[in-house]
Amino acid sequence: MQKMRIFPTLSTPDILLDPDGIIKIEGRSMNANIKEFSETIDNWVDRYLADPAEITKVDLYFEYLSTNNLIFYRSLLLKISMVLLKRKRYIINWIYDEGDTDIMEKGENISSSVGVDVNFIMIEDSLFNGVSLN
Repeated sequence: MQKMRIFPTLSTPDILLDPDGIIKIEGRSMNANIKEFSETIDNWVDRYLADPAEITKVDLYFEYLSTNNLIFYRSLLLKISMVLLKRKRYIINWIYDEGDTDIMEKGENISSSVGVDVNFIMIEDSLFNGVSLN
């Protein structure tokens, strides 16, 4: 299985999908055509779940997240939690900027609605300070 990098656009985030158990999504997610955007990611995750790493670490850090994109990430996190069925573990970090209650609440909504444990990490400095996909 290959590592995959999807570079950001004005409406889609920077995405790193690594078979070593690293999934990072960072930036703006407000793609109007979420179905087309999500298929590539869903297909990769489906293949990954056939033989996941011992620990799957997911870092999500959004500058903006639209409601229709939120539905996709909800299903993505639920899917990733299926590593438990393979006796593996996952860590999901929902990173948000200090004062960005909208992004924080969206993460809380996902966590509670699908029953997935999420670590909420507040970044005290401005946007994307010290967090990078590189």
